[in-house]
Amino acid sequence: MATFPTTSLDRPLRIAFLGTPEFAAVCLEGLLASSHDLIGVVTAPDRPAGRGQRMQASEVKIAAEKHGLPVLQPTNLKAPEFLEAFKFWEVDVAVVVAFRMLPEVVWNAPPFGTINLHASLLPNLRGAAPIHRAIMAGLKETGVTTFSLQHNIDTGDILLQCSTPIEPFEDTGNLHDRLAQLGQALIVQTLNDLIAGELQGIPQHVYPDVGSVLDAPKLFKPDCRIDWNRSCQANLDHIRGLHPFPKAWTPSPLGDLKILQAKQHNRLFSKDLAGTAVVHENNLILACSDGWIQIEKLVPPGKKPMTGAAWINGLGSQTLGVWNIS
Repeated sequence: MATFPTTSLDRPLRIAFLGTPEFAAVCLEGLLASSHDLIGVVTAPDRPAGRGQRMQASEVKIAAEKHGLPVLQPTNLKAPEFLEAFKFWEVDVAVVVAFRMLPEVVWNAPPFGTINLHASLLPNLRGAAPIHRAIMAGLKETGVTTFSLQHNIDTGDILLQCSTPIEPFEDTGNLHDRLAQLGQALIVQTLNDLIAGELQGIPQHVYPDVGSVLDAPKLFKPDCRIDWNRSCQANLDHIRGLHPFPKAWTPSPLGDLKILQAKQHNRLFSKDLAGTAVVHENNLILACSDGWIQIEKLVPPGKKPMTGAAWINGLGSQTLGVWNIS
């Protein structure tokens, strides 16, 4: 198992970076601006994307090639040719941000092991969707964590953390961008502490009490369906947490509606069954367990995003009447 130096090093760190999406690319740019030596980048293979299914490089590959960095794109992380190329870089430490699960032969190869950045305050929100799940759960605070990679996902010793409040009307897109900037700075600080001989890990099971610990598993379509039997606030958090992607949704008589934005509606006071939908003053209003919310923006089946009012206007002779989806 890799260990960190206890005295300062007299040279820059040699680093391999492993990541794929925009969040990781932001962190990569931070490393490139630091005093450390970025030797090479590992990212996902190019994939077909868009209507034309043209091959698309990852955001990390685009950033790496812009700076002239060597790039490896293995399909098999245990393939001998990849392991040999990775070993040839002779890095001191690997840094992982938003990449797939690594085999031990990779993460334990560098002398100082592998440092992972996770977009939550571990041990809370372990898993693939920590930003979405933080907002969906109505949390008031989240952050970023660097930790030493070990066998089990997101369970390694915590190195450094940086916390930030979640603003009341913030969605996942906004929070993602803020956490990427915080993560960029935290990775550089973690590596600076390593080179100064001051980096120490704290096992997660003895980390200061964080209250109840939530998991953050990958999101699938059933996870995104709005449960109208929950409170207004819970459903508003659900909608914010799934915007701009993958989007909350609810069934309707005219097909599934993707709900992008909503707000509390305080002008209806009748105690209708949760899931009841009505048109009120040319707006789509839906009942939760403790009140009503107004749909501000949605995506109807086969249409582009539009306001709830525009959708109601566009129905023409079609009428929704009163319907229930609880």
